Amino acid sequence: MFDRRLLQNFDWILLCLLILISAASLTNLYSAGGTQIVVKQAYWYLIGFGLLMIMTTFDYHALERLAWHIYLFTIILLVLVMVIGVISKGGQRWLKLGFINIQPSELAKLSIVIILSRFFSTHGEYPDYRLRDLWQPFLLMLLPCLLIKMQPDLGSALILAIIAFSIILIMKVRWISLFILASTVIPAAFAVYYSMKEYQKKRIYTFFNPESDPLGAGYHIIQSKIAVGSGLLTGKGFLKGTQTRLHFLPEQHTDFAFSVWSEEWGFIGSSILLVLYILLVLRGISIAKNSKDKFGSTLAIGITAIIFWQMVINVGMTIGLFPVVGIPLVLFSYGGSSVLATMLGMGLLMNISIRRFMFQ
Repeated sequence: MFDRRLLQNFDWILLCLLILISAASLTNLYSAGGTQIVVKQAYWYLIGFGLLMIMTTFDYHALERLAWHIYLFTIILLVLVMVIGVISKGGQRWLKLGFINIQPSELAKLSIVIILSRFFSTHGEYPDYRLRDLWQPFLLMLLPCLLIKMQPDLGSALILAIIAFSIILIMKVRWISLFILASTVIPAAFAVYYSMKEYQKKRIYTFFNPESDPLGAGYHIIQSKIAVGSGLLTGKGFLKGTQTRLHFLPEQHTDFAFSVWSEEWGFIGSSILLVLYILLVLRGISIAKNSKDKFGSTLAIGITAIIFWQMVINVGMTIGLFPVVGIPLVLFSYGGSSVLATMLGMGLLMNISIRRFMFQ
């Protein structure tokens, strides 16, 4: 039977923020890729909002019991990608399911949040965590990260690790443990660097000096910075971005969708879009703070971290603050798997928000 309290306590602020970002995305994709891209993405949004509503209909504590099943299912999908995955653009990252392709690495982000939320909600006896108390979360994070890196998809593996560390650091880790952990960053960075593909290493070189290869590895970031900078204060206007219309800007409907938006809507339009994301993050933090249990609070923090870090890294990438690592702007760039996985997460965030009243 339908519980009226679900409707009474529905988080309309969260829903409105998602609708506004989605509307901005469709507007931008029309400029970047045309009608066909917009129609496809609109279908993904419709399915995504449907999934969001479904995710509010059950008690999110059920996921605490199913966390291991979800995690193991995700690992199986990541292994299947390595065996029978679709190869595209130099990577083997998709599974073909009928007429659609799914990217399991997107589901892995939500899966790692759920399993770590379960771990910390069931291991709450530590006032301050030491490194030896955290070996399980590190292993849980390491396995999907390695599988994703082997695809190869260094960007998604990096995001997964950052999300996991965001959850771990919020759990009151001892200062000495943080110091020891920080001391391993440089050796770990060298290890990751030497395991990179040659094209990935070249991205690092061109990050520091993109003009050294303006028609090769530096092309993406140079064109992106031109697009963002040429928007100036108010932008060139809808459908009037020269970098976009003349197709100088690569991957303009995926990784560099923000560059298209910045060129056409300028600093003011870009600021408005970023404010929407900041409000979405702040809403997630508020939901985590007001959650009535540790599982819900940790789950909300993890889902919010997914939004925050993908936004920061993508925008930083498009304006030259970070190397090009192939991270799309969450809920804004084109991509079905990303939209569906993110909307599942937003549905869980909505679920936690609603049930903080129902447990009073």
